[in-house]
Amino acid sequence: MTRTVLSGGQVFDGTGSPMAAADVAISDGRIADVGIGLDGDEHVDVSGLTLLPGFFDCHVHVMVSGIDLVRRLQRPFSYQFFQAARNLSATLDSGITTVRDAGGADLGVQRAVDDGLIDGPRMQIAISALSQTGGHGDGWLPSGITTFLMSPHPGRPAGLVDGPEEMRKRVREIIRAGANVIKVHTSGGVLSPRDSPKHAQFRPDELAALMAEASAAGLPVMAHAQATDGIKNAVRAGVRSVEHGIYLDDEAIDMMLSAGTWLVPTLVAPHAVLAAANAGSQLPEGVLAKAQEVMAAHADAFARAVAAGVKIAMGTDSGVGPHGSNLDELPLMAAGGMTPGQVLTATTRSAAELLRVADDTGTIMPGKRADIVVLAGDPFELATLKDNIRAVYLGGRRVRG
Repeated sequence: MTRTVLSGGQVFDGTGSPMAAADVAISDGRIADVGIGLDGDEHVDVSGLTLLPGFFDCHVHVMVSGIDLVRRLQRPFSYQFFQAARNLSATLDSGITTVRDAGGADLGVQRAVDDGLIDGPRMQIAISALSQTGGHGDGWLPSGITTFLMSPHPGRPAGLVDGPEEMRKRVREIIRAGANVIKVHTSGGVLSPRDSPKHAQFRPDELAALMAEASAAGLPVMAHAQATDGIKNAVRAGVRSVEHGIYLDDEAIDMMLSAGTWLVPTLVAPHAVLAAANAGSQLPEGVLAKAQEVMAAHADAFARAVAAGVKIAMGTDSGVGPHGSNLDELPLMAAGGMTPGQVLTATTRSAAELLRVADDTGTIMPGKRADIVVLAGDPFELATLKDNIRAVYLGGRRVRG
């Protein structure tokens, strides 16, 4: 087998060690060695460039391509799958080599990527997000029409559920459909017009049924949790990650620290809602006002979580905003008190730990998958990262550059 050496650059390996000059040898899709003066069958000169672990985005919706409700209603059902292929490719353009899809992508999309039918990063999938009636995932409108951001189909069970027994069955259906993670809405949200991001959703007995089934299958749970009480209910139930965390208070932060719960902040999401509105997207009444209202609280909650030492992993809610703009999240994380090095770690090693794949990827170390981003310029200049990407390697194969 061919041994390829990326030679002459410097390496940010994601382990916490300082950047240093090193070559990286790749063989059979994995990192064979890291060091100076490595031998190989072929050499790729990366002098003046920096090698980083492939980036992660722990909260995307690859089946969602914008939040304009009227536009979505005019598209044929199958159109979303072709858009997903484009979205996945755009995500890879940003150096994102692993994503966690937080609702929408089914087993067919994941397998199409794995089998090389379409171009994209590795995927973990939630398939369907669980919502109570009148909750964040309920598409009921005052006209009596019901429209869901991600309509059910044979590979994507309906997410609307009420009561412990319905919850138990629906989680089992989602597991049967191939989910790698269970997604639940424990609060209202910004894009759902009939609820409030300040209100908790689902009762403890419903969440207990969900956690029992997820635990039995060995699957983690991610919780869309914006309301203070919704965050606390999720942490008490034992979820692995809180998504968004807009109205975190000090007690919720302490609970997350005690439980080891992760935060995936998606700071860019409300900015994306405002940008979509400014670009002419037609949004349900009240959505724009909620997006404007949450931004200051979101930034403040995130800064307090960072200062307290809550575990952070990068996520964007892409689909709300354009796919391929994922790295816009990183400067916002830095503005919330993280150093550039901490932001890059949250986008690599820490994200791999959240997704339980740190033994396989997330750092540049011998034995790990050769998921590597080759970057010009200063890697700590977070605002220019995407423009400075020169190549992306996925499993040792150069897929960009």
